[in-house]
Amino acid sequence: MENKGLYPLRFKPIFKPRIWGGNKLRQRLNKNIPKNISNCGESWEVSAVGDNISVIANGFLEGNNLEELVEIYMGDLVGNSVYEKFGIELPLLVKFIDASDNLSIQVHPNDELARERHHAYGKTEMWYVIDADPGAKIITGFNRDVTREEYLESLSTGKLTDLLNVETALAEDVYYIPAGRVHAIGRGVLLLEIQQTSDITYRIYDWDRLDETGKPRELHTSLALDAIDFSKVSNPKRNITESLNTPIELANCPYFTVNKLTLTQPLKRDYFMIDSFVLYICLAGDVMVNYPNGKEKIATGETMLIPAEIKNISLQPVSTCTIIEVFVG
Repeated sequence: MENKGLYPLRFKPIFKPRIWGGNKLRQRLNKNIPKNISNCGESWEVSAVGDNISVIANGFLEGNNLEELVEIYMGDLVGNSVYEKFGIELPLLVKFIDASDNLSIQVHPNDELARERHHAYGKTEMWYVIDADPGAKIITGFNRDVTREEYLESLSTGKLTDLLNVETALAEDVYYIPAGRVHAIGRGVLLLEIQQTSDITYRIYDWDRLDETGKPRELHTSLALDAIDFSKVSNPKRNITESLNTPIELANCPYFTVNKLTLTQPLKRDYFMIDSFVLYICLAGDVMVNYPNGKEKIATGETMLIPAEIKNISLQPVSTCTIIEVFVG
């Protein structure tokens, strides 16, 4: 592969059928999902997980996968500090999730436990709700401090939901879900998920649902026990003050920083102070991404990676648009 200059990269989505999947990825985010995929529940926008490595969809690098590019361009693509820590594995996974039915109640291990058990990273994540049917719910954490014994008894008696904190989901809600927090996405929610690169999930309750073979899906009760934070959740939903044409911080943790940009006019972004790639996820409208050597357009439902070596960007909305901006650090 000839080592030409880098440019903003778009990706081919990786579609995932799920027992609880629906149709909003097509209807709301304009996803061109193959007809042979029914109940599409997830669109993996940027991934370096296992056999699900994102493939470039634009420019002279089209057809190459993300892992290959990190191996060639290293810090120029992902940032020197990111490359030194993670090597060729991009440390973030970005998904759209469409729940036409309740997802299982689940938990993810932290870095230490995931490393010990799976030789993998833990999974801290955040959710941005794109759309929610009236009355749709989000489960996040416990509604009081709970002992392990109380938790196990609630599982055995079918009363786990009595212990859980349940929120009414609304469009533009933001939830931060650290590793160890029990959680679930409810029926009727379409959201953006930004997380550590990990696909380790401990399912603890699945609503007595049967899979396509007529059998209950596997639960991971014993594995989950040492992963769960049993304390009462505080401030489960982020309070965000909306503002036009300026970055609004949605999340800031050791794994990722997430900003929201709602644009009605051009905005310049300067990335000289960060040593990381930047992701743009377009949730509404179209925007032209101008960089020193050219320009690339992204539209609703598309995701773009700005290489770390590109430090100056001018965002020019074609119409009023909403972009989620993500970087490491």
